[in-house]
Amino acid sequence: MKHTHPLPGDIGLTRISGITGRLIRFGQWINGDGFADYEHAFLVLPDDRLLEAEPGGARIVALDTYDGTEVRYVCPERLTERQRAAVCAAATRYTGVPYSFLDYLAIAAHRFHLPLPGLRRYVASTRHMICSQLVDQCYEDAGVHLFADGRWPGYVTPMALYKLLAR
Repeated sequence: MKHTHPLPGDIGLTRISGITGRLIRFGQWINGDGFADYEHAFLVLPDDRLLEAEPGGARIVALDTYDGTEVRYVCPERLTERQRAAVCAAATRYTGVPYSFLDYLAIAAHRFHLPLPGLRRYVASTRHMICSQLVDQCYEDAGVHLFADGRWPGYVTPMALYKLLAR
């Protein structure tokens, strides 16, 4: 479900410009998402705040950080207030978790069926996450399973969230 007014527990999807955005676009492309329009995902929290994964680690910042930026807000159909609260409560536990560009390569290795020992454990690890993994993990911790397609835990890109929730 997509909408324009963000509520706590919503997922924000947006573009990233510059070299970082191009690298993420490439990472999504090798993972089968094509050269897509959304390279970043974040989670809306109460009190006009958000949680996002950044190269310096996951952080909570003001929602107005994205004022003037085109953001698509999405959430699962029939997400209850209790689930929204649980997603937001889970989010606060991930402040400071390091970002890992290597997760894009690990996800791609899985996509191409490369026999790398420990790959599933690496992709599922919550000690390092890209933005979309962070959002998905907060939902998982709250007992809301976004994907029902048998994918590995952590095997999610910003465009996977878009394809699931915004179409």
